[in-house]
Amino acid sequence: MKYNFDEIIKITNTFSQKYDFSKKYGVPEGLFPMWLADMDFKVMPEITEALEKSVKHAIFGYTEVNQEYFKPIQKWFSTNFNFNTKFEWLVNTPGVVFAITMAIRALTKDKDSILIQPPLYAPISKVIVANDRKLITNPLIYKDGNYAIDFKDFEDKIAKNKVKMFILCSPHNPVGRVWKKEELIKIGNICLKHNVIVVADEIHCGFAYKGYKHVVFASLKKEFLNNTIMCTSGGKTFNFAGLQLSNIFIANKKLKEKVVLEVEKTGYDGLSILGVVASKAAYAHGDKWLKELKNYIYNNLVFIRNFLKTKIPKLKLVEPEGTYLVWIDCKELHISEKKLKNILESKVKLWVAMGSDFGVEGTDFIRIAIATPLINIKTVLNRLFKVLKSENLI
Repeated sequence: MKYNFDEIIKITNTFSQKYDFSKKYGVPEGLFPMWLADMDFKVMPEITEALEKSVKHAIFGYTEVNQEYFKPIQKWFSTNFNFNTKFEWLVNTPGVVFAITMAIRALTKDKDSILIQPPLYAPISKVIVANDRKLITNPLIYKDGNYAIDFKDFEDKIAKNKVKMFILCSPHNPVGRVWKKEELIKIGNICLKHNVIVVADEIHCGFAYKGYKHVVFASLKKEFLNNTIMCTSGGKTFNFAGLQLSNIFIANKKLKEKVVLEVEKTGYDGLSILGVVASKAAYAHGDKWLKELKNYIYNNLVFIRNFLKTKIPKLKLVEPEGTYLVWIDCKELHISEKKLKNILESKVKLWVAMGSDFGVEGTDFIRIAIATPLINIKTVLNRLFKVLKSENLI
């Protein structure tokens, strides 16, 4: 490989949310953190070089973007997803959750119903409730180790609750589904039938495993495009979330105007120059780096799959089709989530995201981020095996 993803990088004491704030989150210090969707890898050299050039220039004034910024993004989505986005659709925000919040505030009213599909990335449900909207759930069906959409329940819930907005997570965090074209069309048609706006969180679009292909929801039909707020960011794919820049695409002029107005109301519509520089470099030069990264992470997944199957078969890997997150079914341990959390933290010295954080549907699961050097995964899993064995749980 051209890039060294085996390199162990010291991340502690760098203001890292993942590594440095265990006390804030009520977790013992000194645990290995696999709870947050951050990578433990350096960004690709082209991003570093672009940032170094910007820092040496030493001008950090108010920033906007133009066609020069947009062209690499446009080419990347066209080449990888056959999605031909346009500059006039672009709205930049500091993050995808911020964009989702702006869409909620701009396009729905207090007490309006918004539908999600749990288990789901927790901040989405939190911002729905925090903005005084009614949270409606269409739980994913978990059967034989796989997740599927309950389409009948989906439409019934929309009709019964007069749902105004559906937040699509694609690829899905935490269960790792890469939704098929047929599934997305079915969802989109139901939403059109009932006048439900779709907010598509596609932040993990850069991560689909071998044999799977991410489909941009808005690319499937013109009607879908005109009914969608598409939320993306290079920060997840290319590992610069801390630089605070997302690319949101809204083709419908009226919807875009409403969202932009809501952003302006916050007074937080400026851009980070370093985020702009990193994003442009990533989309322009990131293909080779991303290909190697995905191969490396896939090899991590293969190791985890084989280890659990041979040594800890009571832990069931929910095969991810996308994202660099792994969702593990712990039901066969027959212990409470509280006890499992205690064992992981006090004895395995591991910090994970507990399943109930993603809704009650996630109880008895854990989520781990596997974008880390393989040696870390080997170390953690070997400790996990020894502890579970000593506890007579396997």
